[in-house]
Order: sequence, then structure tokens, then C-alpha cells
Amino acid sequence: MRWINIFRLRLRALLFRNRMEQELDEELRYHLEREATEGAGLSSSVDVEQRKEECRDMRGVNIIDHTVQDFRYALRQLRKSPGFACVSIFTLALGVCAALAIFGLVDAALIKPLPYRDAARLVSVFEADASTARGNMSLLNYRDWKNLSTVFSGMDAYGGGGGWSFTLSDGAGTHHVPGLHVTAGFFHTLGVIPMLGRDFRSGEDSVAAAETVLLSYATWQARYGGNRDVLGQTVTLDGVPHVVIGVLPRGFHFAPAGRAEFWATLREARGCEQNRGCSSVYSIARLKDGVSTATALAEMKSIAHQVEREYPNTNRDQSANVVPLREVISGDIRPILLMLMSGAGLLLLIACINVSSLLLSRSDNRRREVAVRNALGASSSRLFRQFATEALVLAMTGSLLGLLLAGWGMRFLLHLIPADMLGSMPYLDGLGLNARVAGMAFAVALMASALFALTPLVRIRLPQMIEGLKGGSRGSAGTTWRRFGANLVAVELALTVVLLVSAGLLGKSLYRLLEVNIGFRADHLATFLVEPPPGNWDEEQFAQFKRQVVDAVSYLPGVESVGASDQLPIGYGYSDAEFQVVGRPYHGEHNDANNRRVSSGYFTALGARLLRGHYFTPAEEASKRLVVIINQTLANRYFPGEDPVGKQIFYSADPQHPMQIVGVVADIKEGTLEAPALAAFYVPFDQSPNDRFCVVVRTVHSEQALFAGLSGAIHRVDPAISISYLSTMTEMLNQSPTAYLHRSSAWLAGSFAIVALLLGVVGLYGVVAYSVSRRTREIGVRISLGAEPKSIYRMILGEAIRLAVVGTALGIIGAVGATSLMRRLLFGVRTWDVSVLGAVAAVLAISALLASYIPARRAASVNPMEALRSE
Repeated sequence: MRWINIFRLRLRALLFRNRMEQELDEELRYHLEREATEGAGLSSSVDVEQRKEECRDMRGVNIIDHTVQDFRYALRQLRKSPGFACVSIFTLALGVCAALAIFGLVDAALIKPLPYRDAARLVSVFEADASTARGNMSLLNYRDWKNLSTVFSGMDAYGGGGGWSFTLSDGAGTHHVPGLHVTAGFFHTLGVIPMLGRDFRSGEDSVAAAETVLLSYATWQARYGGNRDVLGQTVTLDGVPHVVIGVLPRGFHFAPAGRAEFWATLREARGCEQNRGCSSVYSIARLKDGVSTATALAEMKSIAHQVEREYPNTNRDQSANVVPLREVISGDIRPILLMLMSGAGLLLLIACINVSSLLLSRSDNRRREVAVRNALGASSSRLFRQFATEALVLAMTGSLLGLLLAGWGMRFLLHLIPADMLGSMPYLDGLGLNARVAGMAFAVALMASALFALTPLVRIRLPQMIEGLKGGSRGSAGTTWRRFGANLVAVELALTVVLLVSAGLLGKSLYRLLEVNIGFRADHLATFLVEPPPGNWDEEQFAQFKRQVVDAVSYLPGVESVGASDQLPIGYGYSDAEFQVVGRPYHGEHNDANNRRVSSGYFTALGARLLRGHYFTPAEEASKRLVVIINQTLANRYFPGEDPVGKQIFYSADPQHPMQIVGVVADIKEGTLEAPALAAFYVPFDQSPNDRFCVVVRTVHSEQALFAGLSGAIHRVDPAISISYLSTMTEMLNQSPTAYLHRSSAWLAGSFAIVALLLGVVGLYGVVAYSVSRRTREIGVRISLGAEPKSIYRMILGEAIRLAVVGTALGIIGAVGATSLMRRLLFGVRTWDVSVLGAVAAVLAISALLASYIPARRAASVNPMEALRSE
């Protein structure tokens, strides 16, 4: 009840302030007149005003008045020192901008809830073996695992031999569009309900069911104008009519599928889906309530061993793995984002230290002001509130500006991501300022306010205020900077070293990555994807179609050689196949290798190096002779110390058709740039042609000149042919996911490091310059007593070098520890790389000398008489 009365009193004092003041004045006048008649009146008008202040304090009015006064005074102080205000606000805004821009990416990729119901219960289920912990599985294995499992309320598959795209046929011709095959319960397991129409029904993924398709919201808007009558319409995908049954929600995305436009059902009609040894699908599942990921993993491993015993030929040594879906979606980008967030946090800390240093130097000049205010009756708490208000204004202004800049920064970061890679990150759609980013900015502002409010109190203590009145700073040699300010700068330099070392290691990793031997010449090499017109193509017809396309391209001006393959190198797909060597005993082991289908001109067009034997000839390809070319890794692993040419291998699932090894090529980088060489074997394309293929063209001219006449040449074969993904091999190499992630992390970390170095140099310059200004009298005395300019230079430069040495030593220790946490992001570089550490130490030493040279020169040119007279 008491608190309610207090609240009512303060609310009334706030809303009816004039009336309350009038009542207070009348009441005090009444008491004054009454006590005057009794001969015991108030001693003076000062007593009356003091009583009024006491009453206002009880009503809480003075707190509001003082707060308003403090804000006005803080704004006046900033207007009086525009240089200090601009530098402080911009420095803080720079740090806040970097931190919030990276936090926006972290929020979108790692924090923002996935657009699924109860997403924390969703997991991905993988096959696992000695070579990979997250492998795909065959559709038959998936169905067995689903039927035997008891820990999931739903388990579904996506992918399949149909690929991750469709050939769309419409009035404008044929187009290559992203899409995905999924089992009928896929969206039910995710917990996603179409915003228009219906989901796939149970059994709609059977071979006998009618072909149906769901549209993404973006496709519905772009291709159908958002027309609700789209339901029931027919769309032709891969030459097969599909009935549109629904439209997915606007915010839905499934990162593994990228920006899929069409979602069709996964069926067993294709040959791959009917083969237990053909791993072509991935699986997601929803955990039952009360079931943990660890429990699900234990059961799935048990089921995998059970299926292995039943099918030992195809499932030997196959286990299972269960991973939260969030972890799968974030993928390789998670450690990089966390590293960048740490770097941005260090930059923000450096910015705050820089502003604190400015406040610390400013506090020396305000000692007299604070002492006078204390002498006039200001209490310690009142002074602290003033400092806190000034800090709050400074921090809020800098954070608000940083928040506005962060919105631009996030859009800039999006533009740096290649379109193909951005397509695999649909969670970045709509990246920008939101409530979580704004909340982060507010939290940063509060923490900065606390730091900035406490900083002056380190320097200004009430027992020292009388010294401020006496001008006690006379003769001071910058003791604040020597004791605390210099320590701040040393810490700032140490953090700068951490960022510089991290950026140097990432930059060197990128250099090493791009210098990896890829096994072919990437220059003057153009690539593109060809898809035939829809139709029922048999193997002979498709082989003939491929030859026509290759011939049409080979006649273009400047073309040296042309080849075709089902997939391109440098991490753009991996086709696993099991094989056995003819004449060797087999005990059920898995001999896995990357399997490619290539034309007779493929290796010549790439510029690969032949080690033994010969490349495929057109005659071998046309006659469908069962031949194979292996790479050096496969030869060393399975034919150590012997010549494999002339020996035979066969697919484990097809022992009746052995293939003779006719050549050995040097390893071509089939996986990612940072991955070790994979065992691989290559078969003639025409032996088992795919439904689409990639073409590589070596040209004597620029690749762009080739692209100009490419479309016309191919469409003369058939106008309905779809051509997509035109690119140079150099671009593909530089824009590959591995290269991009390393380059972007090195670029951003380098940017942070450069800004941190600039802030560190400015901070060091401020320390030395302020120290020189405080030691003007001392320097004048030294010069008047005969000190030479070079001794003054040594004194000033020595102070800067000491700070740089301390900061570098602390920074290198911290950098070795910090970079050990980012070991996964480094390639071919140790965390304690001597060349990088030495380069950073040299850069900081040179920067320290440059930062202290101007103050040292100013000190050496001091006029002794003017210095002594100024004091």
C-alpha cells in the first residue's frame, strides 16, 4: 500500500507539477507565518529553499529535473568540443557497424528460427562409413531404416537420381530451373503447410500415382503472377506433365535445395532408385517427444548394422549418423561466421578503448571544472550521474549511427556473395535491420555507456579535486597516460596484433589454396551445361545428340578442343561407385571411387597430364568397348608397384562386364580445393550417357568471345536445347564455395585488421602527443640544459616503442591462442607461422615509429623560453 501511495504521489507531481509547486509554496508560507508568530521562524530564505528541495526530492521531481539538466549539459559539452565529439562518435560507430553487420549474418544463419514447426526436433539422417560421416543413402536403404525406426514421428527423403533441377517446357521453350524430388510426407515432417492448395498425399510418390507438383511462393509470383487459379494447371517438367496442387508459404526455404522453384514427388521408377548400392537420396526426420539426438543415433546405428547383415554385398561397414538440421543447414559457414563475429567484436572493443582513451585525456582537462562543482555542493552521486549521462549520449549517438551504417553494410556483404552461392543460402533473404539487430545495438550502447561513464572516474577522484582547484596538474608528465591511458593503448595494440595475425594467416591460406595443383590448366577454358529437349531418349540417340553438340562447338572460331562430362571438377559434384579388381579375392570390402563419364576429348580439353597408356579414342567411344582410365591416386592405392594398364576392374553391381584399364592420368581435383586427392576412374560417356552433360571448351581466344557465338551454334542442332551455367573455369575456380569462403573471411578479417591498425596508430599518436604536451616544461628545461634534439627524439620514440613492444608481445601470445581456435579455416598454414608473426611485428613497429615521429619532432623543436613562460 505504501508503494502505491508513493507511486500516486510521484505521478501527481509529474502530471500536475505547477499545482503541486503552488501547494508547496502555500504550505511552507503557512508554516513560516505560524512559526514567526511563535518566535521560532525559519532562519533565512535559504532554509526555505532547502526545505522545498527536500520536498521535491521526496516527490521524485528533482530526479527528473536533474536528468533533463544533465542531458542538456552533455549536449552543450559535445557542442563545445566538436572535434572530440566527431572522432569519438565516428570511431564508436565504425566498431558498432562492423559488429552489427556480421551479427546480422550470424543471426540469419545461426539464430533466426527455421521456418518449420518445432524446428529443434528436426534432424538429418546420413549413411556413414570410413570415408564420410554425412553420406547420402539409397532409396531402398532409406525405406528399410524408416520402417525399422521407432524414434521418429516422421522420416522422409529428398534428392534422388532425378537430380536437383528440372527442365521446364513452356511457351518460351525449355529452361533449366532449380527443383527437388521429395517423398510424399516431406513437408508434413518439416511441419510446413502450403499457403494455397494442399500438400502431397500419402502414396502420391508411388509409381502409379499421378504426377503432381508444389510451387515455391517466389515462382508463383514470378511465373504465374500470384494467380490463385494456378491450382489444377499443368506444368511440364522433364517432359512429363505435372498438376499444380499447391503453393508453399512465402517465408519457407530449405537450404539444402537452394532456391528450388518446383517440388515434385520422389519415385522408384528410375534405375538408380531400384539399386540398393546406388546412394542418391538424403533424409530428414522429426524426433518423437522426449527422444534425444543421441538416442536416435544409437538406434539408427543399430538398424544400419541390422540392414548390413541382411545385405552384406552393398551395405558392408555402413553405419548411420544423426545430426540436428540446423547444424546441417549452417554447414561450413558456421565456423567462418563465428570467426568473423569474434573479429568484429575485437574491433568494437578496440573502438571502445580508443574512445575511453579520449575520455581519459579529456578528464584531465575537466579536473578544475569538477572540483569547482564539488566545492559548490555537487555530491559524488550527482557528478557520477553527469558523467553517466554524457557517456549515454555519446554511446547512444555512436550506436545509432553504427546501426544505420550496419544496414548498408549488410547489403554490401550480400552483394559480395556470388549468385550461385547465395542461392544455397535462402536464409539470407531479407537480410537487414530487425528487432534482434536493434536489440544488439541497444545492448552495445548500454555496455559502452557503462565503460565511458566509469573511465573519467578512474582519473578524477574526489580527494584529488582540491588539487584541481590549486592547478595541481602543473609539472605533471602525463601521469594518467603513464599509468592507465598507456595501458589502454597497449591492450588496444595487442588486440590489433590478434586481428592482423588472423588476417595474415587467412590471406596466406587463400594463397596456398589457389596455388593447389588442380591437375589441369584452367586458363582459356570455358564450361556450360547442356540439356536436351524433353523426350524419351535411348542411349544411342543421346550419344548421337552429344556428338552433334560437341561437333557444333568444335567448329567455332578459336576452339582447340572440346570435351563432355557428366560433372565438372573442382567440387561440383561427387558420384560414388564401388568396384572390384578382376582376379583378386573379394571379402566384402568397399572399394569406393569417384566415377565420371567423359568423352574422348575431355582430358585433352582440360589439359590433363597422361602418365601411362592413352586417352579414350573416338573409335573406342563409338564401339562401346569396355575401357576405363584411372587416376594416380587409385593406381597407387590398388596397384602399388605395378603397371595397372591392361588390368581389369568391374562395377561391384555388374561383375559380368569387366572394363580394361587403358590409361592413367595425373590426379584431377574432383573434390573441393582443400580436400585431398580422391581415387577416381573415368568411363566413356557413350557407354552410359546421362540425361544432361557439361561441356568444356579450350580456346585460343578469350572465353567471352566464345560465348558470343555459342548459343547460335548449338541451337542449330536443335532450337529446344537448353544451355545454362556459362562460365570460365577460372571463374569457377575462384568462385568455388571453398575459395569464396576463404577469400571472404580473409578479406573481411583483413578489413577489420586495417581499421584496427588505424585506430591503434591513432591511439598511440594520441598518447605520445598528449604526453609531449604535458611535458613541455620538462622538455624545455632539458633543452635549456644542453640536451640535443636526437636525445629528445630517443626519449619520445622510446616511449612509443615500449608501448608497441608490450602490445606486440601480448598480441602474439593472444594470437597464437586465438588462431588455434580457427585451425579448421586454415589451409597449408600453421597457427604460429613465423613469417606472418614477423610481418605483423614489423608492421606494428613501423606504425609506432610513424605515429610518434610528429610528436617527437614537435618536442625536439620546443623553444625553451616559450616553454618555461607558458608554465
